[in-house]
Amino acid sequence: MRLDDVARSAAHAFDLLPASDGERGSRDESRLAQRLRTDPDTVERDLMKLVLTIVELLRQLMERTALNRVDQGDLDEEQEERIGMTLMILHERMTELCDRYGLTMEDLNLDLGPLGSLLPRQDG
Repeated sequence: MRLDDVARSAAHAFDLLPASDGERGSRDESRLAQRLRTDPDTVERDLMKLVLTIVELLRQLMERTALNRVDQGDLDEEQEERIGMTLMILHERMTELCDRYGLTMEDLNLDLGPLGSLLPRQDG
């Protein structure tokens, strides 16, 4: 059955890698080690990085939605102004929080492996 195949594929895709008893010589293991940092001294920064990544993703989605609504003519001039100002303020706050925790906006762009990066690259 096709649904069973999809379920098996999804389950396989989310399987955890077994812990390695040997040396960490393979490229995949070293990439995994780079992504999984469990240092107690960096927990606050790492948590903030995750939270800011989610907020930035949502901010970009809201921005695209707003631009789409403007292009379609769904908003009046006052609504466009209010949305634009809100998005600018949110971007400023994101930059301030990144500075406070020693992060850049590029740090928030998670590498999803073969899928590419989570957030679109910022040009300019």
